Amino acid sequence: MVNYGLKDRVALITGANNPQGIGATTALAFAREGAKVVLVYKKVSRPFDKDKTDRNGPDRYYAANAGDAGAVERRLKEMNADYLILESDISNEDAVKEIYSAVLERYGKIDILVNNAAVDDENGFDTIEKITQKVIDDTFAVNVRGSILMTRELINHHGDYGRIINISTDASQVFAGQITYGASKATLEALTRSIALEVGKYGITVNCVAPGPTQTGWIDAELEKAVIPLIPMGKLIQPEDIAETILFLASEQARMLTGQVIKVSGGHAL
Repeated sequence: MVNYGLKDRVALITGANNPQGIGATTALAFAREGAKVVLVYKKVSRPFDKDKTDRNGPDRYYAANAGDAGAVERRLKEMNADYLILESDISNEDAVKEIYSAVLERYGKIDILVNNAAVDDENGFDTIEKITQKVIDDTFAVNVRGSILMTRELINHHGDYGRIINISTDASQVFAGQITYGASKATLEALTRSIALEVGKYGITVNCVAPGPTQTGWIDAELEKAVIPLIPMGKLIQPEDIAETILFLASEQARMLTGQVIKVSGGHAL
């Protein structure tokens, strides 16, 4: 096992209420390494069929994101982890300040930020023919504004250690069918490079992980059959694959790695 040197580091992860998601898996990975973890989430209510939540597919995914972080908390308790869970809205500046106040009151510092929270449009309005102002505003409010606000607060409260890891998507540069979502993630990649240049003087690194098709409960059997031929490695990416990459970027070993966008995609969308 790799020793990432993360024991007693404080890691704040957004978008962490889906127990099969990247955020929750990353939080558990940090806890495994002895880090103190802060999970931030917001319930996203979308219609779903309860009878279909026992298997992977949109219904399971929507149900998970509409719930709280109870399932993740139970696993953290089993690990005897030191954790804090906050329900909040990172697109709201005052809420972001409240998040940081709560974490600083509890732990006195924040070492690592994982900007994982994101929203997209599930109604088919994210194409150039159908795009609406609401889809644009809602998507950028969380994926871009929220990530910037969370990053700003980390910079303004940084100590002697700082790691920022943004979560994009491997197809961000060419995302037909979800143009606003793709554009918001491409923006996050650009911000990764720009902010890395600004904060290097503090010893803070800023990097981005761009996952390929990842099984977060969303991909049903039919979609899996369609997607796998597009992945040179021949299988779906798992949340653990993303979490392990994030651990490395958060570690002391990655101290001189900054401003990078790393695709963890099995060769998809290269």
